[in-house]
Amino acid sequence: MRLILAGGGTTGHVGPLLATAAELQRRDPSVELRVVGTAEGIETRLVPAAGLELVTIPKVPFPRRPDGAALRFPARFRAAKAQVSALLAEFRPAGVVGFGGYASPPVYLAAAKAGVPVVVHEANAKPGLANRLGARRAAAVGVTFPQTQLPRAELTGMPLRRAIADLDRPTQRAAARAELGLAADRPTLLVSGGSLGAQRLNQAVAAVAADLLAAGAQVLHLTGRGKAEPVAAALTGLADAQHYHVVEYLDRMELAFAAADLAVQRAGAGTVSELACVGLPSVLVPLPIGNGEQRLNAAGLVAAGGAELVDDAAFPAWASANLVDLLSDGARLAAMAAGAEKVAIRDGAERLCGLIERVAVVA
Repeated sequence: MRLILAGGGTTGHVGPLLATAAELQRRDPSVELRVVGTAEGIETRLVPAAGLELVTIPKVPFPRRPDGAALRFPARFRAAKAQVSALLAEFRPAGVVGFGGYASPPVYLAAAKAGVPVVVHEANAKPGLANRLGARRAAAVGVTFPQTQLPRAELTGMPLRRAIADLDRPTQRAAARAELGLAADRPTLLVSGGSLGAQRLNQAVAAVAADLLAAGAQVLHLTGRGKAEPVAAALTGLADAQHYHVVEYLDRMELAFAAADLAVQRAGAGTVSELACVGLPSVLVPLPIGNGEQRLNAAGLVAAGGAELVDDAAFPAWASANLVDLLSDGARLAAMAAGAEKVAIRDGAERLCGLIERVAVVA
């Protein structure tokens, strides 16, 4: 079976794409995959690293205002679509699977014109423009959250890497802490704003570092690339500062999840899905820009008791007043872990591949 996977720009698109590709290969080692992305996105690094062939097309954002880019858009979009049409004619896939982002719309439209079945996966509770377009013509639509409004939507959950989906935190905690250089017996806080980091989270948690350390806790703080220095500087002169671990980025997030007792993170769809899957209590601070999708992503996990939701502007004061107490409350953390597991979908990749195989077989 031959399939084209389309998406890119951020880990929010590329992560589920790669998890789906890995599951397709596990189910059928003879499957042939091509990935369509852009030359500017994170897919240029992650897709080849996963051993997959990447075909890049021009990044053509839909125009938001009547300017020069809007005038150039029709010709640029036609060129991207023509490039995809040539790929479809040469590769002759049984289906295409789109994950949103700039690379997906030309693929959706070219596939529809060529009669190639389309499967759409929408990560966020509030769909993006690309997937709203793709879902109109799709043979099947998988969604991460039950409240997502798209035609023919079926709840698949988020496709996750097996290292996350299969993680057993209690049994792997000791080994993860040892590998990360963390103390075996200290309450452990994980702080991460994603690969790009989050300045508000970095500043607010660093500001309460003395209180966390004085309470006997340790911190694994993933600052984002190029953002470690201000956090490290805030630790100067603090007692037990060796227990506040500052790292820019960690490829193996399963280690961080296994090591942690509590996480402070943004509320991207992948993050919310991973936290639920591994049963890790969390404080979610939605990104205050965009179309509000992060708050919607967090809603189910918060309602189940698996996470606290704190507004971005309020987080520094909240952290100062509450973070130490929450990390120290073992009974509360156990209840939050149980709540998170109630909304966990661990087989998102399998469910989405089932949709793909159903469509591709019919084709």
